[in-house]
Amino acid sequence: MIAPRTDLTPQALAPKLRRLFDLSAAKIRSIEESREPSQGAPVFTANGRYTSRGWTEWTQGFQFGSAILQFDATGEREFLEIGRNRTLAVMAPHVTHTGVHDHGFNNISTYGNLLRLMAEGRIPDNPWERRFYEMALKCSGAVQALRWSRTADGGGYIHSFNGPHSLFVDTIRTVRALVVSHRLGHVLMGENDRRISLLERAIEHARATARYAVYYGEGRDAYDVRGRVAHESIFNANDGCYRCPNSQQGYSPFSTWTRGLAWAMCGFAELLEFFDEGGGVPPAAAEFERAARATCDFYIENTPPDGIPYWDTGAPGLAALGDWRGQPADPWNSHEPVDSSAAAIAAQGLLRLGRRLRDERHWQAGLAVCETLFAEPYLSTDRGHQGLILHSVYHRPNGWCAGAGESSMWGDYHAREVALYLLRMVEKGPYLKFWV
Repeated sequence: MIAPRTDLTPQALAPKLRRLFDLSAAKIRSIEESREPSQGAPVFTANGRYTSRGWTEWTQGFQFGSAILQFDATGEREFLEIGRNRTLAVMAPHVTHTGVHDHGFNNISTYGNLLRLMAEGRIPDNPWERRFYEMALKCSGAVQALRWSRTADGGGYIHSFNGPHSLFVDTIRTVRALVVSHRLGHVLMGENDRRISLLERAIEHARATARYAVYYGEGRDAYDVRGRVAHESIFNANDGCYRCPNSQQGYSPFSTWTRGLAWAMCGFAELLEFFDEGGGVPPAAAEFERAARATCDFYIENTPPDGIPYWDTGAPGLAALGDWRGQPADPWNSHEPVDSSAAAIAAQGLLRLGRRLRDERHWQAGLAVCETLFAEPYLSTDRGHQGLILHSVYHRPNGWCAGAGESSMWGDYHAREVALYLLRMVEKGPYLKFWV
């Protein structure tokens, strides 16, 4: 369990935040100098060098988005140019990619961050450039919304790349693509010129995720523990009836893959902020808050006291570690790996929910995760290593495992993002949000 704290503040973490971005600069430059986009998107490191793992290229937006976040944090224009030029040259296929559920990952991280910087006055407001970003984001949200499956209860969800039967918990954060597109005034045009609301589809997807991917300790099955999540929810594609939980990257359908848990924590917390501050409050907001509270509580209760989780809370090797919830995580143990990337994502969920609820338990837990993550042995201080955050896991069941001493592109991006979130507070900048 994450140790209760009352003493942490963003200001106290400021030296660690600035050190992180100092180390980050060399790593972004190294990747840019050593890899061409034709080699495929960097996914995770092997012996300290980023490698590709062709699947859906879902990490490319994190690569170029990292450079944009670096500019945001430091004002160093070379990183703006890397992010802007690479977005222009490489990211267009991601805007029209109909075969994936990853639009929020790729396109909000690039086009979305650039539009946000322009809206905040951090970069000059060029009307044609702004419209270029807006058009990309409008199209991305509509294309993402095309991957639609109906549920028997009258709702629906964006189905994963596994097919129309499959709802991934990951997609709760990529649903931002629909929200941003709607915010920019766009709709999805269907057959017979039917106008389909992207906001309504975003809400319905979030409701399906809250109802089927998140558990609430209400006896749904023998493993119904409040706050745990299933990576995948399976539906009968013929009639939309829910069938069962499943897992692709976790240990089992009845255990909790912690990166999936983290996606739910962060995704629901961000959606709640949007509805509070920019999008009106739908009737489903209470469901989203319930899901956010449950998942954040589960993370606090099932993570070692230093805030770094093991890759799955039901992984069988944890039994060999003894009281793994009661002692700091061991990234070098020989039984089950930790997943620092889950920590980077979860920290933002804890912080955003804690701020929204004015709840010190969640807020302090988020700061505690960052305090650990932004220092050795997790922060990579070796300037020859291209990764920023060490001890990340990709797809352990498939053997695609960065593992001890290695990094992932999503882990590095989300560490930069949550560090920027806190740095904005320290420097009294605009609150970091995904919409404009």
